[in-house]
Amino acid sequence: MSKNIARLAVTAGLTAALSFGGVMAPVTMAFADGTPVATTIGNVTIKDDDYAGTTFKGIKIFSATVTQDQTSPNVWDSTDEKTLSDIKWASDEVRDAVTGEFNSDTTDPSKPNNINDAAAWAKWIKTKTEAEYEAGTNQTTNLNVGTTLDRIAKALEKVTATNATTGWKTSTDGKFNDLPAGYWLFVTDQPGSTKSTNKTNGNDDAFTSPIFTIVGGADVNAEPKKSVPKVTKAVMDDKGDKFVTDVNKTVFTAANKAADSASEQLIKYQLAGTVASNINTYKKYSYTFTDELPCTMVPNLNGNNPVVEVKIDNSVVDPACYSATYAPGKSTNTLTVSFENLKEAKDTHGTSINVDGSSTVYVNYEAKLDAGKINADMLGKAQVNNVMLTYSNNPHTDGTGTTVEHPAYDYTYGIDVTKVGSNDETKGLKGVEFTLQEQGDTNKFIMANGVKTTDGAKAKLTTDDSGKINVVGLDEGTYVLTEVTPAPGYNNSAANGVTFTIKRDLNQNGGDVIPSADSAINAASGVVKNNSATASTGKLSFTIVDQKGTGLPLTGLNGVTFTWIAGGAVLCIGVAHLIRSRKQAEESEQE
Repeated sequence: MSKNIARLAVTAGLTAALSFGGVMAPVTMAFADGTPVATTIGNVTIKDDDYAGTTFKGIKIFSATVTQDQTSPNVWDSTDEKTLSDIKWASDEVRDAVTGEFNSDTTDPSKPNNINDAAAWAKWIKTKTEAEYEAGTNQTTNLNVGTTLDRIAKALEKVTATNATTGWKTSTDGKFNDLPAGYWLFVTDQPGSTKSTNKTNGNDDAFTSPIFTIVGGADVNAEPKKSVPKVTKAVMDDKGDKFVTDVNKTVFTAANKAADSASEQLIKYQLAGTVASNINTYKKYSYTFTDELPCTMVPNLNGNNPVVEVKIDNSVVDPACYSATYAPGKSTNTLTVSFENLKEAKDTHGTSINVDGSSTVYVNYEAKLDAGKINADMLGKAQVNNVMLTYSNNPHTDGTGTTVEHPAYDYTYGIDVTKVGSNDETKGLKGVEFTLQEQGDTNKFIMANGVKTTDGAKAKLTTDDSGKINVVGLDEGTYVLTEVTPAPGYNNSAANGVTFTIKRDLNQNGGDVIPSADSAINAASGVVKNNSATASTGKLSFTIVDQKGTGLPLTGLNGVTFTWIAGGAVLCIGVAHLIRSRKQAEESEQE
C-alpha cells in the first residue's frame, strides 16, 4: 500500500486533474476517507435539455490509469480528486497536433523537448494553465481565447481518428459509455436546434466551449459550456415613453410588442440581443441584427442609409464599428446592423467597450407607415416586424447560428362615413365636402390617406356616388369631422362638427383590433343617424343626416295671373276691331 501511495504521489506531480469547460483543478492525495481504486474505463454524459439534434465529439488526449477513492465496493467517492498514472499519448495524431501547436513558441524554455514524453507534457500543460488562471479554475470557468487549453482544443478539432480506442468518438445523445480511461476533450460536433423539439421554431445551437475532463472512476455528468444568444424587439407606443413599462422586468421579459400610429408618423423601435456567456473564448465574434419590416413600413433614412443608434449596455457605439444598411423589397423591407467583430467595438470617444457574457447590444431606430401603401384591407391588422440575430457559434471556426424570429406589431385605423338626406335615408348624397382634424390641432387637416397638412383645401374629403368618405391611416385618438359644403337642396347639419373617438385595446400577440363604438360619437341631436355607429376590424362607421331644404309661402300669384288674362283679352278685341275697320274701308273705296 505504501509503495502504491508513493508511486501515485510522484505521478501527481506530472499530471493534471482537469474538469469541465477547460478547467484545471489541483491534484491532491487524500485517501483517508476511502480506498483508492484504479480503473481503465469510465462514462461521460453531456446533458442538454434545450437543444435536440446536437452531437458531441470526444477526443482522447492522454491514455492513463485513473485512480479514485471508493467509499464502498463499486461506489466512487465523487468528492475525491482523480489522479492519473502511466500517462501516454492517446495517438500519434493527437501528439503531433498538441505539440505542433506550440512548436513556434521559441520563447518558452519550459516547454518539453521530447514530444513523446507524455507525462512531461501533462505537467507543462498544468503549469501553464495555473499561470494563465491565477485566481484558480473551477467547473464554471470558460477558456479565454489564446490560452493553452484553448489552443489545444483548436488543434485537436482537426484530428480525424475513427474510434474510441485511438481516441475519437461521437454521440448523438451526449452519452459516452465505457470509454478508455484517461484525459479527454469533448466538443460539439454538429449543433442542433430547438426546431427539433416540441417548439415550432427556435435558435440554432452554439458550440460548447471545450470540456476537458478525466474519464475513469466516478461517472462524469456535464452540461455544455455555452449559452445561445437571444434577441427581442420592442416598440414604443406614442401614448407612452418607454419600451418596457414594468420597472421590474427587462426588454427580454416584458417588452412592449404592439403600438398604433398614423400615416407617416415615426414610431420608435428597439432591437436587443445578448451575447454568448463564453464570448471570452472567441477571438472574433460576428454579430448581425436582421430586421424585416413589412412593405408598408420604411425606416427613417438619411439618403439610402437607415438612421440608427447602437449601444452596448450604456455605451453608444462608434458607427465606424458596424455597418447599417437598408434594402427595400416587394414583400419586406430589410434593415441590417452588423458587427464583423463585436469584441472590437469602441464608443464615440474611441474607447474600447468591454463585451462579456452579461452584455446587451441595442439598436434604436424609427420607422413609419408609408402613406402610399396604406389601404382599407390592412386597418386593424398587425403590420408584423420580425428581427433575427445571426451570431458566431463556434470559438474555433467562422460558423454562425441564428435565433428565433421575434416580432413587434403596428396598427392603424380608419373611418367609413355615409352622408344621407332626411327625405330618404337610404340614399347617399354625392359631392358633400368635409374636413377632418385631430381634436385640439386646429392648424392641421387630415387627408384621405391619413397624412396631415396645413392646406385645408387640399385636405377636403368629398362624398362619392354612394355618399361615402373613407379615411385610412388614423391613430388612436379623438377627431372632429366638419361639413363645409352640403349637397344642393340640403342644410349643413354638421357645420359644427361631429366628434368621434377611436378607442382600442392593443393586442400584444398580433391579433386583429376592433375599435370600440361605445360612446365614441358626439354631435348635435339628429346629425348622426340613430344606431348607425358600428365598429369592425380597424374601422369606425357612422351615418350623418342632412335636412332637406324647406320652401317659403308666396302671395299674389292669382291676381297677377288674372291681370295677364284680362290684358290679353283686351288686346285681342282691339286687334279684331282694327282688322274689321280696315276691311270696311276697303269695301267703300271699291263702290
